[in-house]
Amino acid sequence: MESDGRRLKGEQRKRELIAATLKVVADQGVAGVSHRVVAKEAGLPATAAAYHFDGIDDLLAAALTEAMNIAIAEIREIAADPDPDAAIRRMAESMADVVRDSGRLVAEFELYLLAARKPALLPAVRGWMDVISEFARRYLDDPLRVLLVVGAFDGLMLQALLMENPPQASEFEGLLRVLLQRN
Repeated sequence: MESDGRRLKGEQRKRELIAATLKVVADQGVAGVSHRVVAKEAGLPATAAAYHFDGIDDLLAAALTEAMNIAIAEIREIAADPDPDAAIRRMAESMADVVRDSGRLVAEFELYLLAARKPALLPAVRGWMDVISEFARRYLDDPLRVLLVVGAFDGLMLQALLMENPPQASEFEGLLRVLLQRN
């Protein structure tokens, strides 16, 4: 029982460190991530991050994987809506919510782009792209249009970060309806 308690405590600390890593990336960028900074953000001893993660790359991979897994679960839940119109509306609302929490989106994009330099991060990114593709295939059967939707989705979200007045849910909904309409 004692080892199970230690294991649970260790898993909890890892989750806290991953959440802290995402916060540090949102506030300072990937360059601001160090074991010490992340441990301090998590309110844990300075050695905690180094104890639980082999290196900064391991910590960043865990943070990206966690962020992508959360996003993937959200998209899958939306895509499961039996009403296709409601699913588009819910996706638009989700996009607007994510843009409002710009720190989360900034951190996700920083880590997402890091995957271009660190191939170990690519599986998490591919999972995200796959779930957006699955969503698009619900409406489209042309593989090129599905690819267009995946690229447009990321582009819309990135541009929204840079806008003084990012799109609201109704605007995202209109954009999605144009992208997903059958010819």
